[in-house]
Amino acid sequence: MALVSVIIPTHNRAELLLRAAKSVLAQTFGDWELIVVDDGSTDETKPVFRDWLAEAKPSQAVHFLKTKNLGVSHARNLGVEYARGEWVAFLDSDDEWLPQKLERQMNLSEEFEVIHSNELWRRDGKEVPQLKKHAKPASGRVFEACVPICCVATSTVLMKRRLFNGFREDFPVCEDFELWLRLSARHKFGLVGEPLVIKHGGRDDQLSTRFKAMDYFRVKALLPFLESAVLNTEEKNLVAENIVVKSDILLAGYQKHARFENFAEIKAARDQAGRLNPTTSSHQ
Repeated sequence: MALVSVIIPTHNRAELLLRAAKSVLAQTFGDWELIVVDDGSTDETKPVFRDWLAEAKPSQAVHFLKTKNLGVSHARNLGVEYARGEWVAFLDSDDEWLPQKLERQMNLSEEFEVIHSNELWRRDGKEVPQLKKHAKPASGRVFEACVPICCVATSTVLMKRRLFNGFREDFPVCEDFELWLRLSARHKFGLVGEPLVIKHGGRDDQLSTRFKAMDYFRVKALLPFLESAVLNTEEKNLVAENIVVKSDILLAGYQKHARFENFAEIKAARDQAGRLNPTTSSHQ
């Protein structure tokens, strides 16, 4: 079997980290190593994890790395740099895997080099229904599905380590959206249709809760693809359309709240997208 390096970044989530780690130890696929990257925690994360590890005595390698609080992208990147596996998998410390997660995905490893899955959403212990727009795209080229919304969940992803070229560390949010755009522009994605991950939501410390104008980073992620050599005309037009739509929302918000720090940058991105696809003028 090929070794899978599992990367869990964490920050001040001692108890949640244990739940995530236990779900890795429970995997039916046995050839893995676990790399926990503590992103500058100030709580009892290290001693709590150390004590649990001594009691659990896993048969596979478990590593604990400590770094300054430089953000989740840096933590994940550091974990991949440390990894020994041919494959890497990501698991956020507030999520958990179902036992057959790695096994079911490795069954597709001869066909795809990036594999994700469906997921269950829970809030306060109750399952949350997903909207139609959150449906995962079928296996194959998924770039178009990735443009309007982040349709690939980081905790579901298993990928060849050699394809990984880093999460953007200058993106405090939407770093996953940006990476899946880059990868899906060049590689087909495989999908396991059944839910293999439980995604827990509803806490104040989640980045999606703390950052309100996330479309700013989505526009920044999309902008380079206006002139990408690997996209066809239809895909570029889709990128342009989404930049215009997201930019118009941002620009209206900046004007309403008199916050103009990023106004010129987003206006320039909107103008560039509008020149590429004149049909987007209807969104002005």
